[in-house]
Amino acid sequence: MGQVLAPTPIRALIVEDNRDICGNIAGYLEKHNYVLDFAYDGPSAVELALSNAFDVIVLDLMLPRMDGLSVCQKLRNEAELETPILMLTARDTLDDKLDGFKAGADDYLSKPFELQELHARLQALCKRNQRKTTNLLTVADLTMNRSTLQVHRAGEHIDITPAGMRLLQKLMEQSPSVVTRDELETLLWADERPDNDALRSHMYKLRQLIDRPFERPLIHTVHRIGYRIAEEPE
Repeated sequence: MGQVLAPTPIRALIVEDNRDICGNIAGYLEKHNYVLDFAYDGPSAVELALSNAFDVIVLDLMLPRMDGLSVCQKLRNEAELETPILMLTARDTLDDKLDGFKAGADDYLSKPFELQELHARLQALCKRNQRKTTNLLTVADLTMNRSTLQVHRAGEHIDITPAGMRLLQKLMEQSPSVVTRDELETLLWADERPDNDALRSHMYKLRQLIDRPFERPLIHTVHRIGYRIAEEPE
């Protein structure tokens, strides 16, 4: 009999300044295969959301230092983050809900709420997003949409040349495996490869865009073999 694989955990960011509510959410969702991170104010929420790949975000409206609407707008409009967001708040008027949707929220749940309903809504958001992001490649905090050819790292948009885009897509599709120099050269030039080491030049330019502005490199050279893209352990 074949081995039954455990379902992939759902990674969620819970943005809520009430520690008791966070504890209740954690106690319930962690029993249902969720891996949770918590932020207790607006700026921390933005930082966590842009530096990690979450499946869904639960965002309270009333937060210290930056309210939930501002957080949502910043993630959607400035960082172009597409992670599903469920707005969680005690404000339940129609205008409040419309403001939340206008800011970029995908769903709205009023306090007080049942944990079963929160779980059901998060499951629905994740399933909907999975259908929408089948063309999304992700390595650490780097994403590429194969349909739109948009690349982001830590929420920042990166403009890449067509050649660099082809190299990056190949590396991300094969991650964390090594892609040989021969494979990459064939990808760019087929049988008409240049005499000089043009691949190294292209990889250098790609690294300047993907790695140089950020703290940790993702593109790694495998001496005499090729390149790989992956998040190396600390």
